[in-house]
Amino acid sequence: MPCHRARVRIAVITESFLPHVDGVTNTVCRVLEHLRDRQHEAMVIAPAPAPAARRAAARSHAGAPVLWAPSAPLPGYPAFRFAVPWPGLPAALREFNPDIVHLAAPAGLGAQAVFAARRLGIPSIAVYQTDIAAFAARYGLATAERTIWHWLAIVHRLAARTLAPSWDAVDTLLSQGVQRVARWSRGVDLERFHPAHRDDELRRRLAPNGEVLVGYVGRLAREKRVELLGAVSDIPNTRLVVVGDGPSRPTLARSMPNAAFLGFRAGQELSAAVASLDVFVHTGIHETFCQAAQEAKASGVPVVAPAAGGLLDVVEHGRTGLHYTPGDPAALRAQVAALTDDLPRRVAMGAAARESVAGCGWSAIGDELLGHYRDVLGTGGGAGRFGRLRHPGPVIEGRSGRRGGRRDGWDARKRPGTGNDDGWSA
Repeated sequence: MPCHRARVRIAVITESFLPHVDGVTNTVCRVLEHLRDRQHEAMVIAPAPAPAARRAAARSHAGAPVLWAPSAPLPGYPAFRFAVPWPGLPAALREFNPDIVHLAAPAGLGAQAVFAARRLGIPSIAVYQTDIAAFAARYGLATAERTIWHWLAIVHRLAARTLAPSWDAVDTLLSQGVQRVARWSRGVDLERFHPAHRDDELRRRLAPNGEVLVGYVGRLAREKRVELLGAVSDIPNTRLVVVGDGPSRPTLARSMPNAAFLGFRAGQELSAAVASLDVFVHTGIHETFCQAAQEAKASGVPVVAPAAGGLLDVVEHGRTGLHYTPGDPAALRAQVAALTDDLPRRVAMGAAARESVAGCGWSAIGDELLGHYRDVLGTGGGAGRFGRLRHPGPVIEGRSGRRGGRRDGWDARKRPGTGNDDGWSA
């Protein structure tokens, strides 16, 4: 563990936090745990939970106190709360007196925080995680997409640096005029998600006749395009397993009566559910990364996912899983069937998937984040308090600075199909 001479204080401003569980919450929790382990000091400002959930909600995580900002339910998705304008935010930052402000998926609350931090002379780092504009379009607000991006670009340009989880996300931000963008991937708990958690008893319950288990893990909501799961719900000799909850669950349950809906799972139950799958499938095309797919890989499960967004980074086609044409149910079904019919290929891909995340533990990813903090603070702003850290990687100053080509050889002109043995057609 690096030796630190003094603590650095980080204010984490997040649009989503416990008890609501999603990718943003998961990443923030892992960041807080890493800051604690590296002996830094943090505090969290997040939208307040629903009144009925506040009594049971924790007011701290990993030693970091949680301050609730006034919030309201998101129309059409009341389980998610968004922050409303809060005049008390600048005073809260001033009282904590952070060295740096960490903006997790900044939107409304993050915008308030970045303006307040600028006025207080505190540098900030924005972590891009959610394609809010695309989600708005999915919910019938396509006319607002340009306005949302205009606002988000302003927020990100006010930050000293923006971190994006995938090269597709980096490109998206650069195309919107955001400057000073770096790629910061996501970690995975390599012990919690491990092939050793495969549960034979669970498999017998889910597949009493030895069916191949095809599974989805994630939020059941419109933006995830979960209706596409119907394309793989009746493949012969397979059973679809759905782990998660959300507003789309009742509709899905009616349309896929033979699927096993396990609901929300956490801890050991989630570890066992993921590791017990034979094929993991994802349907969303607006993922900036896709943590669930990475957890499946860590569990030794090959992934079938759309050739879009962050999943282009997460899934290496032909090695750790297969890509399919985004939004095409026939292509999705064909790629899943290609794996369910081929046990040796599944086993080989599962082993490669586990191997591919060997260096992606949260400790390494967390130290990379600390490297970005250190760089933003500079030599005169307490950077020495981070100890020895590896360089976090290049910062792209603008569109012209984007390196040519993807590191994995992805060719955007190619789309996965069913025309040949490995699912690709030129």
